[in-house]
Amino acid sequence: MKVRHNKGGGDDKIELQMTPMIDIVFQLLVFFIMTFKIVSQEGDFNIKMPLAAPAAGAPDDLQLPPMKVRLRAGGGGVLAGMSLNDKGVGTMEALRLEIIGVVGDDRGPGSIQETAEVELDCDYGLRYEHVIQAITAVSGYIDDTGNVVKLVEKIKFAPPRQASGE
Repeated sequence: MKVRHNKGGGDDKIELQMTPMIDIVFQLLVFFIMTFKIVSQEGDFNIKMPLAAPAAGAPDDLQLPPMKVRLRAGGGGVLAGMSLNDKGVGTMEALRLEIIGVVGDDRGPGSIQETAEVELDCDYGLRYEHVIQAITAVSGYIDDTGNVVKLVEKIKFAPPRQASGE
């Protein structure tokens, strides 16, 4: 039996064609750029989350003191009670009317809505949908003519507390 030796085996080089690869990368890039749609963020609220140690500053004379909305959770996370500045409020619509009574529905620059601030104090077990309903009630409404009336833009949260630990 004769053994064959391949003399040209070490000289064969495989060369990668880079031009088609670069073409594909550019085609993918163009595709994603052309199909990208910029959408405004849904539910964009101006919300201040509580810090570990809130700093106390001197309040501005023109600024209203923060309104405190307390949301109490019942069994299963349902809304058991609600109050605005320690005054009981029955429904979200009543909460909205109380906020309108404090800040008014006057529009325009320099209005009190720019300085008004609401602090939401929610029980830990409260369902998220009730928190969103409260944010919706204090932030504004749509009037009879279809215009958006802004009430309070500055909303912050108090540190969460347990429902039974009050």
